[in-house]
Amino acid sequence: MTLAKISFGVFLPFYAFGSQIIASSMYDRIRDIALESERLGYDSVWLDDHLMFGRTPILECWTTLSALSVSTRRVRLGTMVTSNAFRNPALTAKMAATVDVISGGRLEFGLGAGIQEDEHAAYGFSFPKTSTRVDCLKEAIEVMQLLWTREEATYSGTHYRLAKAVCKPRPIQKPHPPITIGGIGEKHLLRVTARYADRFDFSYLPTMETFKHKLEVLKKHCTSIGRDFEEIEKSCWPEGQIILSEDRASLEEKIQQIKPEGVSRRDFARSHFLGTPDEFAAKLKPYLDLGVTHFMLYFADLPNLGSLRLFSETIRSKIGC
Repeated sequence: MTLAKISFGVFLPFYAFGSQIIASSMYDRIRDIALESERLGYDSVWLDDHLMFGRTPILECWTTLSALSVSTRRVRLGTMVTSNAFRNPALTAKMAATVDVISGGRLEFGLGAGIQEDEHAAYGFSFPKTSTRVDCLKEAIEVMQLLWTREEATYSGTHYRLAKAVCKPRPIQKPHPPITIGGIGEKHLLRVTARYADRFDFSYLPTMETFKHKLEVLKKHCTSIGRDFEEIEKSCWPEGQIILSEDRASLEEKIQQIKPEGVSRRDFARSHFLGTPDEFAAKLKPYLDLGVTHFMLYFADLPNLGSLRLFSETIRSKIGC
C-alpha cells in the first residue's frame, strides 16, 4: 500500500449552505466550492441525496451532479449516498451511466438502503423493515450491474424485474463506476457490502474501537462468501465535522461564529474536530496504519473556504502525499 493511493473526498451536504440562501444561487455556491476543491487538488466531491429536510431548500442530488459534471474537469463526483428507494434501480442505472459519460468517467456511485422514514413517507415511497430494504438494495445493485455490463439485461427478482432492457451508452468506467455502499448494519447491510462494494462507507464512527469492530464484521462476511477482504477499499470519516485553524485565537473565533446558540463548547466538540493541521494529521495516522486509503471530509465552516484551503495546503504534506 503506497501513500500515492490515498485520496480525499469533500462532502457537500445541502445543509452546508444555510437555510436562508436564495434558491436561485444555491447551485452557484455548490459549483464554486466544487471548483475550488478541484483547484486545491481534492480527489472527489460528494453530494448527499435528500428530497426534503423540513422547509430547508434542497437541490435534487443527481440533477445537480449532472450540472457539476459539466462545470468541473478533473475532480471525481459522488453520491453520499443515493437512497435506493427514491428511484427505480433501472432508472438510477441509466442516470448513473449518463453522468459517467457526460463527466468523462468521473462518477463515484454511492448507494444505501435509505434511512429517514419521514422523508420517504412524505414523498410516497415505501419504507419497509431494514431486512427488506437491504434485500431491495441487493437486487438493485444486481439490476444496475447487468444494465451497465450487458448488451441486453433480463432480471427476475422479488422486488425488481427487467425484460430485455438496454442501457446505452454504457458507463465509460469499466466494468462500471466504482460502487460505495454506505451503512453499518452488521447482520444485513455489511453482508451486501461484502459481496458488492468496491469501497465501504461507515459514515462517522466516534471511536477507533468501533471502526475496527466494523472492519472485523465486514471481514467475516467476506470470508463467509469467499471474497478477498482486501478487494474492498477502506474508507473513513476521521471526524464528523472539521474546523481547522493555524492558531488557537483564530480557532476560537471560528467556533464562536459557527457554534449554535445554547450549545456548550464541550458538546460542540463531541461532533466536531476543533484544532490545528498538526493535530488533524495525527488523527489520520491510526487510520493510515489500518490501510485506509480514502478519507471523507466535511468542513463545518462551509461555505467559508478557510478549513478547505488549510487542509489542502498543509495536511497532505504532513502525511507525505
